[in-house]
Amino acid sequence: MSRQRLVIFDVDGTLCDSQDLIVAAMAGAFAAEALPCPDRGAVLAIVGLSLPVAMARLAPEHPVEVQARLVEAYKATFMTERSRKLAPLYDGVGALIAGLSAAPDVVLGIATGKSRKGLRLLLQGHGLEAAFATQQVADDHPSKPHPSMLLAAMTETGIAPERAVMIGDTTFDVEMGRAAGIATIGVSWGYHPVAALERAGAGRIVTRAAEIPAALEHIWGQA
Repeated sequence: MSRQRLVIFDVDGTLCDSQDLIVAAMAGAFAAEALPCPDRGAVLAIVGLSLPVAMARLAPEHPVEVQARLVEAYKATFMTERSRKLAPLYDGVGALIAGLSAAPDVVLGIATGKSRKGLRLLLQGHGLEAAFATQQVADDHPSKPHPSMLLAAMTETGIAPERAVMIGDTTFDVEMGRAAGIATIGVSWGYHPVAALERAGAGRIVTRAAEIPAALEHIWGQA
């Protein structure tokens, strides 16, 4: 096993503020089926889940065929919205990624409910495509909080669970990390409230991106 350390990030709500794009795309998807769209809070609550699972939660009263059409309409609408506006990085995230990437013993990864295409466009738009050695996406795995993405990231990098950390803004991220047997850091600026992250068992909570390196050192110092 590698002696390097693996830091795995969620994307939406953790690295970038995509809430306006997500809400607009969801409104477009439900409009395409002539259905009322769930409110903003309900939409943001499912961010991080794979789209089929998210739609099943948002439209449980509709048959799977309708849910499947909502998924495809969401994808199409999101890409249209994405072509108009790139979801911005949260304050300090660019510097955080640059700093961690420069550390010789740190490997960066991603575990996201986004598609590979959507992730690629986002990373390219921000010039970050080379920063993440392992990129696990919804195309290839069960939805969070299943630990498949994290297990694959560790296998791909050869890094053991005790040297890995999952960072995210939702309870799905925290639960996924715990299921994979790795440490977790919850961020306060995303889509799930801090109290929910704490109930899910987040090892630490940070309120600014600049706090993450110290949180990582604290976790690794305890390992």
